Amino acid sequence: MEKAGSVTIIGGGVAGIQAALELANLGTLVYLVEENPSIGGRIIELNCSSCRLEVPMDCSICPVIHKIVECYHHSNIKVLTNAEIMGISGSAGNFYLNVLKKPRFVNEDKCTGCGACTEKCPVEIFDAFNMVKGRKKAIHFPLPQAFPQVPIIDRENCLHFRSGTCEKCSEVCPTGAINFNDEDVSIGVKSEAIILATGLSLFDPGRIREYGYKRYKNVITILDLEQMTSIYGPTGGKIVRISDKKEPKSIAFIQCVGSRSRRTNNNFCSGVCCMYTAKDAALVKILKPETEVYVFYIDLRVFGKGYQELFNKVRNSLGVNYIRGRPGGIWEDPETRDLIISFENTLTQRAEKLRVDMVVLSPALLPHPNNRRLAEFLGLELDEHGFFKSPNPVSQPFDTTLKGVFTCGYCRGPRGISESATQASAAAGRVIETITLAKMGRNKA
Repeated sequence: MEKAGSVTIIGGGVAGIQAALELANLGTLVYLVEENPSIGGRIIELNCSSCRLEVPMDCSICPVIHKIVECYHHSNIKVLTNAEIMGISGSAGNFYLNVLKKPRFVNEDKCTGCGACTEKCPVEIFDAFNMVKGRKKAIHFPLPQAFPQVPIIDRENCLHFRSGTCEKCSEVCPTGAINFNDEDVSIGVKSEAIILATGLSLFDPGRIREYGYKRYKNVITILDLEQMTSIYGPTGGKIVRISDKKEPKSIAFIQCVGSRSRRTNNNFCSGVCCMYTAKDAALVKILKPETEVYVFYIDLRVFGKGYQELFNKVRNSLGVNYIRGRPGGIWEDPETRDLIISFENTLTQRAEKLRVDMVVLSPALLPHPNNRRLAEFLGLELDEHGFFKSPNPVSQPFDTTLKGVFTCGYCRGPRGISESATQASAAAGRVIETITLAKMGRNKA
């Protein structure tokens, strides 16, 4: 098939991958630029509930994992991981992007993902993913489900770079994939159009000091819980308290941590928290029916197809206790490490306290900080929250204020996995339309 122009997609999450596949399958050459060492975005950190529970619960994760593999191996897609956009110039039909690909110190083409290097590495460093053990090696796989399944070396902690005293990973590598001489590579990319699919960032719950995140071990985030319940996670799918590794008998979820708040300057709804909290609350009850589960909420926003039915099942059939009210503070019992939550029940208008074994926070989902940098490169407009603006939300929802640049997914505003993928397909359609019309104009001339 003849290559139909070239397009650069910035962001290798769900939206970026979907758009890349749509374009590549139509013969377009796609450059997929991802700042992390692996593609897939936040979804590779999540747990598949359907597979874990063997119950009929719709799951968006497994289909996306297959798309990640398809995207990486597609002949029309050039994946640039661990890469950063350093500059963009030009205009529609003739964009030039300066991409800096940072060193991984492991050859992606040679590596088989056997893991021999990580086993022999003598250096352990902090691992934000592995809450229970909290450690990983200086050479490590970014995540259990990372793709490509190729490790990366942490240069700041690797003994080879610090003192030149260790090359154990290189010595045991059966394919000679370790390359200590790897360095930054500047790549110039020419494209007829650009799709921005930068995704989201997470609010740091530690900013809400009264909730004790990072001070109390048994206060975790919902993403931590997702990783814990995953069979690929640090506990092999078992829910435990970080303080004593015991299974909690009671868990409280707190929604809207940092969102819908003037205090944090994030006075918008993240859009998906009510439902993923319901999903994880259901997960806890199905895995351990005897666990008491509470959900603190401001308002319930269950607006999607089948959402109300799932919520009703979680509350009525599974017995999850929903409490309307935003907690004012959390305190830890120094002896038991239990947590005491102080709150006002806004339905009964009574001040109450609740003792639980574990607290799970649902942090706000924010625009990616790279949005502002890209907006400066391209002269684009952002809204008050940091999402990309469209010239007309009704007739041109995926366009930007610069011709030839399009958006999809969370960088446009709060939305879930399915909607992000749908928008990515639509944005890809706009790209094909724009490129085709431009070629027709040139041919007429």
